[in-house]
Amino acid sequence: MRLRLLCGVLAVAVAPAFAAVTKDEAKRFTEASVVLTELRNAGDAGVPEDLWKKAECVVVIPSLKKGAFVVGGEYGAGVMSCRTANAWGAPVFMRLAKGSWGLQIGGQEIDLVLLIMNRRGVNKLLEDKISLGADASVAAGPVGRSAHAATDAQMSAEMLSYSRAQGVFAGIDVSGGVLQPDKEADARAYGPEVSARAVIDGGSAIHAPVEAQPFLKSLSESVDPSAL
Repeated sequence: MRLRLLCGVLAVAVAPAFAAVTKDEAKRFTEASVVLTELRNAGDAGVPEDLWKKAECVVVIPSLKKGAFVVGGEYGAGVMSCRTANAWGAPVFMRLAKGSWGLQIGGQEIDLVLLIMNRRGVNKLLEDKISLGADASVAAGPVGRSAHAATDAQMSAEMLSYSRAQGVFAGIDVSGGVLQPDKEADARAYGPEVSARAVIDGGSAIHAPVEAQPFLKSLSESVDPSAL
C-alpha cells in the first residue's frame, strides 16, 4: 500500500516536468476557449447559467469534423476540465468518435460542448471509453436564460450536449458517440504514468500546461451582463 501511494505521489510530483504539448494540442485549448466564451455569452441561445453552475465538468470539442460520405463518421479532439474546491482543475485531452450525425448537424463541421452534471457521469467518463447514451445518459441541452423549461430527461441526464454550426448554438443528440481520454496527448502534457483520472482528481497538486491557461480562464470568467 505504501509503495503504491509513493508511486502516485512521485507521478504527481514529476507531472510539471512534461507539459510538452504539440502545436495542435495547444490549438485545442485556444479554440475551446473561444467556443466556450461565445456559448456562455450567447444569451437566449446559450447555456442556462443555473445549469452551468451545477456542472461538475465541461468537455469542449471544437471543429468536430463530419467524415467522408461513404464512411459516414465523425471524429473530434478536445479538452475537459472539472471543478475543484476553489477553481477549475487542470484539463485533460479527450477524443470523440461517432457514426453519422449528418442529418442532425447539416454541415461539415460543428463545435461541441458537453456539460457533465454529476459525479457518476464524471466517473464513467474517466473509464477507458464510454458509449454516450448507452454507458452514460446524455440529452440535448436546453438553451435560454434559465433551465426552467428543461424537460425531465434533460434534468436527469448525466451529460448535456450543445453544438454550434454556422454560428448558431443548439442542443444536439450525441447518443452513440464513443468518448475517451486522449492518452497520448495526456502523456505529453503530464507524463506517461499520470492517468486522466489522476489529473482530474489531483486538484492543485497537478499543474496545467501553460497552453491551457486561456481555456481555464474562459471557464472561470463571469458571463457578460449584456448577454443576460
